Amino acid sequence: MPHLVILYTGNLDAVVDMPALCRELADTMLAVRDEAGAQVFPTGGTRVLAYPAPHFAVADGGAAGRAAGAGKTGVSSGDPGEYGFMYLNLRMGRGRTNATQTRAGSALLTSARARLDAVMATRHIGLTVQVDEGPEVFDAKHSTLHPLFKKN
Repeated sequence: MPHLVILYTGNLDAVVDMPALCRELADTMLAVRDEAGAQVFPTGGTRVLAYPAPHFAVADGGAAGRAAGAGKTGVSSGDPGEYGFMYLNLRMGRGRTNATQTRAGSALLTSARARLDAVMATRHIGLTVQVDEGPEVFDAKHSTLHPLFKKN
């Protein structure tokens, strides 16, 4: 932990650089600090995984967006039709304060918007960021990553 899982409609692959977004979001997670200024998420445990949905249906399939046109929604008439959607789910272990959890979620939303706002200016896209924590029923870990980042 922590894991950020991104589920998104496959039509976003044509307009969003997903590898760059994943790296930016991982860097955002690594930059989050708690109230004492300590790094919240361990470097070796930070993961961002993105999964496109090749098959999807969002809202009315784009009908309202096409009917509204640019003047009524602020979104350009270059919108190809079908809506896009991206869901970011940050899963973290228990023990962090509500303020830290909110800080992490807000930082991820800001980072995602920095990449997506230009695309959202021309297409109808929904974006959700959700932060979850335990309780885990079973939580076992085995890794050769963590030793790389342990300070001696």
